[in-house]
Amino acid sequence: MAKFRREDALDYHSQGRPGKIEVIPTKPYSTQRDLTLAYSPGVAEPCLEIEKSPEDAYKYTAKGNLVAVISNGTAVLGLGDIGALASKPVMEGKGLLFKIFADIDVFDIEIDTKNVDEFINTVKNIAPTFGGINLEDIKAPECFEIEKRLKEVLDIPLMHDDQHGTAIISAAGLLNAIELSGKKMSDVRLVINGAGASANSCAKMYIAVGVKKENITMLDSKGVLHKGRKDLDQYKSFFASEKTNINTLEEAIKGADVFVGLSKGNILSQDMVKSMAKNCVVFALANPTPEISYEDAISARKDIIVATGRSDNPNQVNNVLGFPFIFRGAMDVRATAINEEMKLAATFAIAALAKEPVPDYVNLAYGSKNLSFGSDYIIPKPIDNRLISAVSSAVAKAAIDSGVAKRKITDWDAYRSELENRLGKDNKLMRSLADKAKSNPKRIVFAEADNYKILKAAQVVRDEGIAKPILLGDKAKIARIAEDNSMDLSDMQLMDPMDEHEDKRNEFGDMLWQKRQRRGLTQYDARKLMRDRNYFGAMMVEIGMADAMISGLTRKYGQPIKPALEIISTLPGVSKVAGLYIMVTKRGPYFFADTTMNTDPTAEELVDIAVLTANTVKQYNINPRIAMLSYSNFGSAVGEVPTKVAKAVEILHNNYPGLVVDGDIQANFATNNALLKEQFPFSSLVDKDVNTFIFPNLAAGNIAYKLMQELGGAEAIGPVLIGMNKPVHVLQLGSSVREIVNMITIAVVDAQNKK
Repeated sequence: MAKFRREDALDYHSQGRPGKIEVIPTKPYSTQRDLTLAYSPGVAEPCLEIEKSPEDAYKYTAKGNLVAVISNGTAVLGLGDIGALASKPVMEGKGLLFKIFADIDVFDIEIDTKNVDEFINTVKNIAPTFGGINLEDIKAPECFEIEKRLKEVLDIPLMHDDQHGTAIISAAGLLNAIELSGKKMSDVRLVINGAGASANSCAKMYIAVGVKKENITMLDSKGVLHKGRKDLDQYKSFFASEKTNINTLEEAIKGADVFVGLSKGNILSQDMVKSMAKNCVVFALANPTPEISYEDAISARKDIIVATGRSDNPNQVNNVLGFPFIFRGAMDVRATAINEEMKLAATFAIAALAKEPVPDYVNLAYGSKNLSFGSDYIIPKPIDNRLISAVSSAVAKAAIDSGVAKRKITDWDAYRSELENRLGKDNKLMRSLADKAKSNPKRIVFAEADNYKILKAAQVVRDEGIAKPILLGDKAKIARIAEDNSMDLSDMQLMDPMDEHEDKRNEFGDMLWQKRQRRGLTQYDARKLMRDRNYFGAMMVEIGMADAMISGLTRKYGQPIKPALEIISTLPGVSKVAGLYIMVTKRGPYFFADTTMNTDPTAEELVDIAVLTANTVKQYNINPRIAMLSYSNFGSAVGEVPTKVAKAVEILHNNYPGLVVDGDIQANFATNNALLKEQFPFSSLVDKDVNTFIFPNLAAGNIAYKLMQELGGAEAIGPVLIGMNKPVHVLQLGSSVREIVNMITIAVVDAQNKK
């Protein structure tokens, strides 16, 4: 679980535009005519059409892609009854998840009442606005009645995710875990610790997938639910056991095949786990502290399959695997409800996906080469892009088959393709790289640590488990910045090469002198240079005291590069390093090179830049498809630039036949495949979706990435220095904390790959 600080969380929600969501127009609005059509008098026409045919609301308004996330704040996360208004950040967060995972828009609605009738009437009265309703964080037992009564009166998809989300995901995991254990669902004895809304729904879902009701033992805070107790409401009574002689968890779990925890942390001991049946299954789902830690559970016995709600353990039971895609499928067929058939379809689809070969980008994110179905992989990972097509299409089909769909789908392949195209690709790469970095964090030395932004970024990556910072700078100044900004720098190594470590400076200086004594450097000057943190930090990387270096925030770009080149040098066979920017866009990441280093490369140097860039892109598990850019298209213009680019392409085709590359080509043809196919059907880039651009000179590359960043709204990550023998990355002057964190992430992944 990623660590964070109170101040970081408050800053995240308050900085810039407050909150996490906004409304963005989907139609033109720049002219008076646009405004006339958008509002008065043009808006009257769709109003009249909807009056005649209410179903036309799906045609003329956002209703069909709009979900209400509704709560009264009576059971928020681990916070309990904090009230409607205080729950708003959580509801906005749920809206953000709907959008990024399933492209569903959300209005969050916080209703300030605990009265069931008032709550139901409010939801009923606002329901025409929405295509679906997600009830959230409403306490039991009121949530059961609210959901039941609203389902009876509304004709749009509605689900209380706290009840059904965990049930669907955990049932999918249970199906796979029981299969791996070699048992049958109808035979397993299952203990559920917890008897709230989620536990109730989970138990019913387990019964739906084959567990016998009489084989379920459920406990609340007072012990086992059994017929002898007189304090059970109708919901708990449904699961009351006939056995009145068993009351404690320790008694109930003996010989059990499955434990499901939906209660509180650290209530399941290793001895209890040892008392369970052979090949047992433990789902410890309390968050953030499970009923038993993953480490304690697997150390208690080897024949066990464990799932938790934590992202830092295998088999995370995470509701985001379900609710976005369930609503997506339900709304796409205009279902009048989310029924049991649809929930089961989602369950089986999630379970089946875990058995499919895992995409490379998922393996990359989790630092694995071969995630595959087994005891540590019974549930898909949340970043698996296939979830939207697998789960949403299964839910949509179940809605049609069960008779609750108003709209039919006949071409399922086309629908799945549409689902895959809904997801923007703007943040997938960095999420994958961050997860990969966390799988094996590296030591990053910061040459400018007496700077607020650097210290803040170092704290973030330390807390997130991305990197292990080593800070170079004035210790007193670092301490003042940390104190003034309530920073915790514990566990970080601090060094000041200027005033300390004379022996180490001399040692490093002598090593540099050995490297460069025949290039005019004296021993005295070499030792003196080690007072410069960029030289000191580069030498730490060279000898293995650190795995990578970050610098450049407060200095001109070339200043940190010179020490790195003198000490670390380039990769074997590489004559020049190059600068690469990753441009993060809605269409996915694009890779621009050279943007920072080589002023006017020759054809041969363009070849080197292209090969270095391709190798770097491959490290991110992306297949490079390279356009060698020019102001000409395949010789359509004469000049020095087209000539050298064409020559570079010829060399690449001859020497690297497996590389997808072509040029010389103009940028618009490289990015518009239809245009390219129409005019130059012979190009090897036709139908290839170019993602990598090599510019003919520094001016073109530098101008292009900055225009795309400022006018195109792309996020620029870089510059990534490619061609170095060991990782050194140079920040742009004035980089933000977020940009520094991104560069640190890149540096860690670079260090992992070079290892």
